[in-house]
Amino acid sequence: MHEFAVLPGGEDSSRVLGLILRPTDKRVEPGHRMAPVRDLETTPAGLRLRSGALLAPLPHDPVLLERDLLDQQIIDVHGRKVVRVNDVVLEWEQSPDAGTSLRIVEVEVGLRGAVRRLLKGLPVSSVDRIAQRFGPSVIPWEFVDLIDPARRVRLKVDQDRLAEMHPSDIADILEDLAPAERQALFESLNEEVAAETLEEVDPRLQKSLIQSLDSEQVAGIVEEMDPGAAADLLAELPEEKSEAILEEMDPEERQEVEELLEFSQDSAAGRMTTEYIALPATATVTDVHRALRHFEGDIDLITDIYLLDEEERVTSVVPVVHVLLAESENTLATLPHAHLVTCQIETTGRKVAELFDKYNLRALPVVDPDSRLVGVVHAEQVISLLRNQ
Repeated sequence: MHEFAVLPGGEDSSRVLGLILRPTDKRVEPGHRMAPVRDLETTPAGLRLRSGALLAPLPHDPVLLERDLLDQQIIDVHGRKVVRVNDVVLEWEQSPDAGTSLRIVEVEVGLRGAVRRLLKGLPVSSVDRIAQRFGPSVIPWEFVDLIDPARRVRLKVDQDRLAEMHPSDIADILEDLAPAERQALFESLNEEVAAETLEEVDPRLQKSLIQSLDSEQVAGIVEEMDPGAAADLLAELPEEKSEAILEEMDPEERQEVEELLEFSQDSAAGRMTTEYIALPATATVTDVHRALRHFEGDIDLITDIYLLDEEERVTSVVPVVHVLLAESENTLATLPHAHLVTCQIETTGRKVAELFDKYNLRALPVVDPDSRLVGVVHAEQVISLLRNQ
């Protein structure tokens, strides 16, 4: 017996299809045959084909456990990390309806699996006795996504489970992967998830991830990013590349990003986002609900509603929690207001961080010399600033 064949992307990806017999040249070729697991039976002498059963041809493009899984990197979606497989745990099952089946139960990623590999060829009882001295470090197969280096362009990743992960966890996984696997995984993400993930990685890795994408693809991702984060990304790129991406963007998103690109990255304007909710003081709670429903930015960042006068100057701020507790007909001017703290466009990043610390802020409105609201700096931008110092 030479290999175990598994059909990728099937209804039951944990089921081993067959055992591949060892070819004389020790290579698995399309013409080689396998013993289907469903046709095997156990005898005192070992496994054998049932009477009348024949060897079957290999399925098209199978996953071979030793070739494609052992010593390879995998994404542990449950544990949110990249690990290397040292061993695979299989289990035989018998069912009156389905007959014999062989399933992948879990993968070993710790020392116990490494010891089994190292001592391969010795008597099984001796190997097991030594391996049992080490505690198990396993990942259930259901929590594993295979990164197949031979099939990078057809990377098989469970997008539903991956999309449920926090973008920071996906960013950590990308940083742990080898360059080719990293690129394959990033390109498999949809635009929204890719945008959120791109905001979480450092600028050097950002450039690496988008360098192989054409301008239209990058523009689709950038449009999903926060305008401030998008401006930061484009500012790090060569001017020619940045201009090509801007040309592919929708006019409205392009204008927002171009305006932010004019500011220094070390200024409040260079750290702010232009996605916020500002309403007249005469607006009602119902108006806020309507604005929240139609808000196209990251709704999780909206902690305050900014009140403007007739000349678009910010006059006060109402925490969202007070809006949620108020009656729908109440006007914003009648609700409890928070202490208003603002900063100017050219305020340095260090001064912005000091204001957040001094007043325990969640968000800081940025105003022009005439006190008109032009953007908001959120706490996550300040944290990012402090981490990069």
